[in-house]
Amino acid sequence: MECISVFDMLKIGVGPSSSHTLGPWRAAEQWIDELKSQQLFEKVERVKIDLYGSLSLTGKGHATDFALVLGLSGKDPERMPVEDISKIINEVKTSKTLLLDNTKRIAFDFQSDIVFQREFLPFHANGMRFTATTDDGKTYSEAYYSIGGGFVVKEEGHSGEENEKVFKQFPFPVENAAQLEKYCKKENRSIWDIVYENEQTLRTSEDIDKELKRIWNTMLECMYTGCHTEGTLPGGLQVKRRAYDLHQKLIGDLPYQTPEEWLQVIRKTKVKFRQIFKWVSCFALSVNEVNASLGRVVTAPTNGSAGVVPAVLMYYMVIENHKAGFEQIKRFLLVAGVIGSIFKRNATISAAMGGCQAEIGVSSAMAAAGLTSLAGGSTEQILMAAEIAMEHHLGLTCDPIGGLVQVPCIERNAMGAIKAISAAELAMDSDPLDAKVPLDKVIQTMWETARDMSSKYKETSEGGLAVGVFLSDC
Repeated sequence: MECISVFDMLKIGVGPSSSHTLGPWRAAEQWIDELKSQQLFEKVERVKIDLYGSLSLTGKGHATDFALVLGLSGKDPERMPVEDISKIINEVKTSKTLLLDNTKRIAFDFQSDIVFQREFLPFHANGMRFTATTDDGKTYSEAYYSIGGGFVVKEEGHSGEENEKVFKQFPFPVENAAQLEKYCKKENRSIWDIVYENEQTLRTSEDIDKELKRIWNTMLECMYTGCHTEGTLPGGLQVKRRAYDLHQKLIGDLPYQTPEEWLQVIRKTKVKFRQIFKWVSCFALSVNEVNASLGRVVTAPTNGSAGVVPAVLMYYMVIENHKAGFEQIKRFLLVAGVIGSIFKRNATISAAMGGCQAEIGVSSAMAAAGLTSLAGGSTEQILMAAEIAMEHHLGLTCDPIGGLVQVPCIERNAMGAIKAISAAELAMDSDPLDAKVPLDKVIQTMWETARDMSSKYKETSEGGLAVGVFLSDC
């Protein structure tokens, strides 16, 4: 079985899409590494990329072509200044050259060297093929698939032998929710504690905490940026940023200078009952407006659904528990991460395979579980919260207008966050023995629904709102 770490589910990257942006970016990096391992890199004179299926149909709106160029150029999506992206892309377009892996300059034409093929490859809806032409006239080709959440695989398998070996070494290898529940009962331990011990197989406790802090800081900075940025989103739809105005109405003229100070100011604000969900919506909108602008976000489990988890965690910190600190953040993220991994292992987190239920639905389940764990819920109630959240996203389609991760994607993050909070409340007030649907069953149902869903509702912009609303009307 594939080893899926919490840090696989919570990746730092550049928007607007984990499957269409971060995945192709990482695939380009992997391909360069393969060229080097075969002693071909120095011989490369030209590269070409063919995009298939959903990557082709909505790739322009998802900046897939930009991501491929950035990946081929050796830029790191986790750390490169996002404000440099447009400059790099414009230089490549103008010069018609590319600095491969930031070391070797080759000829490159955006128009002819990135080809958007409309057909689908059989293995996965998000397929791409890299082809290198060397100085002796030979060509070397390799296909990769972006399977959601920034995960990239080749057709021959989802994981290597080393990855499977690590999974077997986990003290508590989790394949499904029932198994996770069994571990917790047998060991008399919480979900987050079980997950934390598994993570210690991969890295030290110090490194785990350090990385979780980096993830949270990225989430916080993303919310801060979104709440303090005006204007319209790029892409042609002229979608106005709403988090800024909503935030201004909520916070008023209170002074602060940094994201950390901003958090403390909100905590001190006397939030009225009717304002609670406005704050939650504001946090979620802010993240996905940043995501839509090629900003830096945390996949949770995808870029398109990146606003749900941080919005619900922020809700807990500014509404439920003003004293919450890193310990609560850690527990929330560990629980959310393992729930996401169970969905990925047994269904999908790719909208191109399962529609938006695979993104917003999974993120809502992750957030609901994390919130329930912080509220003192039992293992059964935590899993119940995740089930409730997903149950009410079943069948949700992915039909982005113009192939952009904007309408209806941004608002769906706000709705997913609110549903997560409601699911947590319902689970905390319920006896799990009365539950009719276990989490594993709803995951199975989600996968069956995904397979039954028409391809036009799976991130192709060929159905739903994507064709029901004309761009000229926007």
